[in-house]
Amino acid sequence: MGPDVEEAATVHLPRPARRSVLLLTGALLLTACGSGSGSSDGPATRGARAVAFDNCGRRVTVGAPPKRAVSLNQGTTEIMLSLGLADRMAGTATWTDPVLKGLEKADAKVPRLADDQPSFESVLAAEPDFVAASFASTLSAGGVAPREKFEELGVPTYLSPADCEGKDNSGDGDGSRTRPLAMDTVYREVEELARVFGVEDRGEELVARLKSRVAKAASGVRAEDTTVLYWFANQESPYMAGCCGAPGVITNALGAKNVLDDSRQEWPQVSWETVADRDPDVLVVGDLTRRSQTAESAAKKIAFLESHPATRNMRAVKGKSYVLLSGQAMNPTIRTVEGVEKVAAALRAHGLAG
Repeated sequence: MGPDVEEAATVHLPRPARRSVLLLTGALLLTACGSGSGSSDGPATRGARAVAFDNCGRRVTVGAPPKRAVSLNQGTTEIMLSLGLADRMAGTATWTDPVLKGLEKADAKVPRLADDQPSFESVLAAEPDFVAASFASTLSAGGVAPREKFEELGVPTYLSPADCEGKDNSGDGDGSRTRPLAMDTVYREVEELARVFGVEDRGEELVARLKSRVAKAASGVRAEDTTVLYWFANQESPYMAGCCGAPGVITNALGAKNVLDDSRQEWPQVSWETVADRDPDVLVVGDLTRRSQTAESAAKKIAFLESHPATRNMRAVKGKSYVLLSGQAMNPTIRTVEGVEKVAAALRAHGLAG
């Protein structure tokens, strides 16, 4: 589920900041003009060849491997850190969970601009030469800033294809899927970011490891008779997963059934009466550390489920058939692989894996 988006505000820069932004703009435009151009057929090379590709309906050209990249969402951040790019990152923002295990030292090297959504000014102050985001809402008028604002300053932008391809973000909420998400789209994001930074070999190695983990986790699991429900956040009007986002990838990999697979919304808000009526075998609950919604942590979610009159007698609640996942595992990220692993392990532990 995407971050909560605050209402956009007009950017008013104080005089010193205006001067800094103008200097940054000139430097970036000179860099872009002097970086050369070329075909996008070959690998990115340091300072020698532009990389160009289509990204969410836009043509993106990166003149040289970035040296001061800013990642506006945890999903793109963890890809960059996994590719060994901490030394080429000038900032990160919008975190729902602790950083992926094993990346703590790399993450500590990169300035955190904000735990939540940063301001446009704070991103510009980091003097980025490349900006990446996981959600269309982040690079919009209601988010940090529209992509055009960065591009006017000579800063190329990248949006995770998992949040735009086969997805309609035009309405309210977190959008709807016009076709189911596939992990291949996430793998392509890894490969494209690796190409932007000229580390294609690292991208290929990371994708190979992720594919191997999914295959191993799903091996031997036969959960056709098992029903699942995914709760991301909010106890008043809970966000539950529809059919076709990252939870759909997890469910389909294991052959299980999402009890809300009749909704193509990414995260429809449903009533607790509906949840109780669907009565899944397993409840997958988001264990988030952010504080923008009610019932963010798994502990608070479980306490609510076991006390609410509409849910306390559900099969999964009475049997304590819970699976705890990070928010990133429930979003279309490399940690969706972690979701496959943990749900598979839980189904085996509860005797529901066939």
